[in-house]
Amino acid sequence: MAPRGGVLYDVESRPKYLKYDVEMEKTVKTNTRASNNGLYELLECPVCANLMYPPIHQCPNGHTLCSNCKTRVQNCCPICRFEMGSIRCLALEKVAESLELPCRYRSLGCHDIFPYYSKLKHEKSCRFRPYKCPYAGSACSITGKIPELVTHLKDDHSVDLHDGSTFDHRYVKSNPHEVENATWMLTVFKCYGKQFCLHFEAFNLGMAPFYISFLCFMGEDTEAKKFSYSLEISGGGRKLTWQGVPRSIRDGHQKVRDGLDGLVIPRNLALLFSGGNGEELKLRVIGRIWKQKQVIRN
Repeated sequence: MAPRGGVLYDVESRPKYLKYDVEMEKTVKTNTRASNNGLYELLECPVCANLMYPPIHQCPNGHTLCSNCKTRVQNCCPICRFEMGSIRCLALEKVAESLELPCRYRSLGCHDIFPYYSKLKHEKSCRFRPYKCPYAGSACSITGKIPELVTHLKDDHSVDLHDGSTFDHRYVKSNPHEVENATWMLTVFKCYGKQFCLHFEAFNLGMAPFYISFLCFMGEDTEAKKFSYSLEISGGGRKLTWQGVPRSIRDGHQKVRDGLDGLVIPRNLALLFSGGNGEELKLRVIGRIWKQKQVIRN
């Protein structure tokens, strides 16, 4: 008996409807996924295997190619060897507008989904993208997370690792007049649970030789701004100090150096700090890292 005012359901028929709905939903999702996968394959460049973004080029036989690879293959279709010409695949560009894709750094922690044309822009600044090796001594192509880079710097570049927020380093160079092959040094410090890179380099500013020392934060710029540091160089009764905010290693040491964002020392002044007859560079750099106090607002 059904309760008064209630409805009596057929216990055999209701599960069948539910099962049908669930199966239909699975089928739709599967077909949608398969359809999207097919579209993704159409949008993959046959040369670099990356997704193509406008302008998407096609040869007279309909084979498509991204603009970067069009130059790499010298305007020759890699599939049929016909000349690519200047034909645009407008239909495929239109299809791309309807797609949404996961970030390429999904495996590293980014789970956001983006419209096709917004994905590339996001990936250039995604906070989950791997960091480049901050070593300035060579064009190192290694990328990875911070712990991986710290191990890489120690094992592959023989970089010194130190614990603590203060440091006292001496830099010695037998021939300070050689700046063409710029001298460089890198030391990694761990403090406040973070890692910092201390750079020391020689470079030419115009025709004049200079030295520069600066600190970079191994992490994002938003975190870097929570810290400050000071550098001091002294010798021969002279002293030069610098206080600043560490830059993120995202910026790259060359950008920081060329922006003169650090303790900049002309060679003549560096030789005065070194003392002696100017035939050997001996610089002592003292530094300190501290965390900025957070302002609590009511």
